[in-house]
Amino acid sequence: MSLTRTPAASASSYISLDDLLKFGKAVTDSGGGGCSTSGGDGKASCGSSDGPADMPPEIWEKVKNHPCYSEEAHHHYARMHVAVAPACNIQCNYCNRKYDCSNESRPGVVSQKLTPEQAVKKVVAVASEIPQMTVLGIAGPGDSLASPSRTFETFRLLQEQAPDIKLCMSTNGLALPDMVDEIARYNIDHVTITINMVDPEIGEKIYPWIFYRHKRWTGRDAAKILTERQLEGLEKLTARGILTKINSVLIPGVNDEHLIEVNRAVKARGAFLHNIMPLISEAEHGTYYGLNGQRGPTAQELKAVQDACSGGANLMRHCRQCRADAVGLLGEDRSDEFTLEKIEQMEVVYDIDKRRAYQASVESERQAQRAAKAHALAVQSPDAAADTDAIKLLVAVATQGQGRVNQHFGHATEFQIFEVSAAAAVFVGHRRVDLYCQGGYGEDEQLPSIVDAINDCHAVLVAKIGACPREELERAGIEPVDAYAHDFIEHAALSWFADYRARVARGELTHQARGDAAIRQGAYTAAA
Repeated sequence: MSLTRTPAASASSYISLDDLLKFGKAVTDSGGGGCSTSGGDGKASCGSSDGPADMPPEIWEKVKNHPCYSEEAHHHYARMHVAVAPACNIQCNYCNRKYDCSNESRPGVVSQKLTPEQAVKKVVAVASEIPQMTVLGIAGPGDSLASPSRTFETFRLLQEQAPDIKLCMSTNGLALPDMVDEIARYNIDHVTITINMVDPEIGEKIYPWIFYRHKRWTGRDAAKILTERQLEGLEKLTARGILTKINSVLIPGVNDEHLIEVNRAVKARGAFLHNIMPLISEAEHGTYYGLNGQRGPTAQELKAVQDACSGGANLMRHCRQCRADAVGLLGEDRSDEFTLEKIEQMEVVYDIDKRRAYQASVESERQAQRAAKAHALAVQSPDAAADTDAIKLLVAVATQGQGRVNQHFGHATEFQIFEVSAAAAVFVGHRRVDLYCQGGYGEDEQLPSIVDAINDCHAVLVAKIGACPREELERAGIEPVDAYAHDFIEHAALSWFADYRARVARGELTHQARGDAAIRQGAYTAAA
């Protein structure tokens, strides 16, 4: 098997890390940090992929079972969103909210809007059936603070009925400075703010208008008000000890170079995480950008911008850009199981002790995962040829959760992407794909799009794979690997990498850089 095939996509088609770093002073020079601590190797000491040894105990308690604030937790814990906030006070060129929509997976989309009472009833039903569901978020379908009475009434009612569930909300930040006291009052200790710019000249290309103080503002004036309000709100949340995550949409040619400045600005104001997401720009979603030809980034463009911000505010790379009514682990959506009609037929018993016992077993699994990762790192051979020591590559992983390689290639609707070297296996993103196995049979016409989605990866780790996709992947220069089925991901990736490096050292294959890959964000769901 040859792994030296010329990649289909040109590596020169994306923004290089060196080019990005030219546009601003190194982010590591900026002060502040999400946890007001410092760490080695140019990174703040607490972030999305870190564990209890990397941050103060009070911070770890807040993030340890929050799947959006901890990359490790997202393999094990679930979240849900309730669509109680339909109004919005700004317009974004990348947004088109859709109600009564079940076949798209992206922010602003819901199947059904809920009252606070309906929302809490749904949360309790979901939590009784999914004991690993630990977080309730309000993320629209509009802005949570544009409908504040509905948002805070939902949180009030939920605290009475399910006090163990963490409360989380997302906002564009326009109304945020006026609402920080209310947020603190309801013990909402995780807030996400979408900040796409800190320069109004760039902002006017993203936001057609805002509605502020009973007036519609447009152009640069609107962008100036918005960025000032966002940064003021962030500072106030930090002062109250509320963890903040910043979402930024990467829009090629608009704010890609500027996101380094955004990263620096939010770090200086105490943001815990910075989540740089790809623009969803397919025309079928009906957004202004989509209908006017604005493209989204490629996989390597996205990674280059994220890497350029490394050392600034801690980065989140496991975001799935969820629907406003998503239920389940990140990367899955079980909302169809919990419609209001189905909940009426359910016998709901909210057993908080049962939930805590289940979550204790999850923590045991996480400890085993950390031990497996440490073991794999410990047995990496230090005697490999010197010219292989600098190898760093990407692998794709088919997983159903629990941090394991436990999914059949044909059943995957996304692959998790890990960057692997002799020093570590680090989660760097995910790729949504069309379902290959449908009705028990492989759909061979889907294979090219799947290959395109992981074209920058050297291998794909799966629980099982059929002959046809195996051959297609090999022809594309991607090694299909099913030797580590049901192993922990990091252990499997590091073990495969040790073998790969040994084969390179023996001259059995030549290590070669891969090409770029296509991002399928916000695609129509496979079921549709």
